[in-house]
Amino acid sequence: MTLSCNAVFEGGGVKGVAIAGAVLGMEKAGYTFSNLAGTSAGAIVAALLSAGYSGKEIHNLLSNLNYKKFRDKSYFCGLMGKAVTLTLKYGLYPGDYFTNWLDDLLKAKGVRTFGDIKQPNAKLDKYTYKFQAIASDISSQRLLVLPSDLKYFGINPDKFSISQAVRMSMSIPLLFVPFKLKDIKGNIHLIVDGAVLSNYPVWLLDDDTLNPKQPTFGFKLLEADNNITWQCNKIQITGLYDYLKKLLNTMLEAHDNYYSAHAKGDVARTIAIPTTVNLPGETPKNISAIDFDITFQESVALFNNGFNAATTFLRTWDFEIWKNNYRELLRNRSQKYPPV
Repeated sequence: MTLSCNAVFEGGGVKGVAIAGAVLGMEKAGYTFSNLAGTSAGAIVAALLSAGYSGKEIHNLLSNLNYKKFRDKSYFCGLMGKAVTLTLKYGLYPGDYFTNWLDDLLKAKGVRTFGDIKQPNAKLDKYTYKFQAIASDISSQRLLVLPSDLKYFGINPDKFSISQAVRMSMSIPLLFVPFKLKDIKGNIHLIVDGAVLSNYPVWLLDDDTLNPKQPTFGFKLLEADNNITWQCNKIQITGLYDYLKKLLNTMLEAHDNYYSAHAKGDVARTIAIPTTVNLPGETPKNISAIDFDITFQESVALFNNGFNAATTFLRTWDFEIWKNNYRELLRNRSQKYPPV
């Protein structure tokens, strides 16, 4: 039996392989993806799916990937050189290796621009393109949904490169140089990781009706012993590097953790994927977004976490029950208090 759904994938850097595992779990259960959206690593998985890659193919690509290559050659060498690069470029790495890597993978499926994944007869404008990437315009301090928001820059979405959009979405602040876009007035905008404003926009693909025809699932990455509704770890900060790492994690996660804790129905449609790996003979290890030295064994363990999370979630998932619990209330309220 084939089942259709929408999917929104959270960002998570090198942890994206766990999302690929969850995708394979969904595919094994008979699901296909009608509309896709993602932030950062989630945008990578969503872009590859939109081009025609399967969950298994994405797993093979990500688990064998040398993430160190994403740290492409900095503009200046040495510690002082990196300080100069941060001062002048606002990031350490150009991101060219990543852009070319993704572009080559998309081209292998005959896909390059958003026009190649345009969906004919889309019922809503938000479904015009099979895939959407989330980015943050820090110059205008606003969330960007690509490709639709390219209109503010006078750019035809059909002609815009998907790999460039994903490059914007995965531009982790300080690590990668911000992407630059010029608006129709000639002003330069700096675009960075979508997670700065929304790492988990599970609401994005909702059809805005009280009786949706297909579910929208969210795929969220969680540290060990945390729950979806509220993540709160008491972690000692021991130095500047630790401080900057925790500051970055807080910036990327806090808003969406709060939203998920208070939104009606979002937790119930979220596939929570643990990012802690347990390898034989080793202490359990939580994989962070910037663990570019991740091993093949850790990558496989993350993938299995995702697969198991999706399989477990689907055992109890019931779309009709979800609608009755979280959309029937809205329907009754709208009938009792019709809009003026």
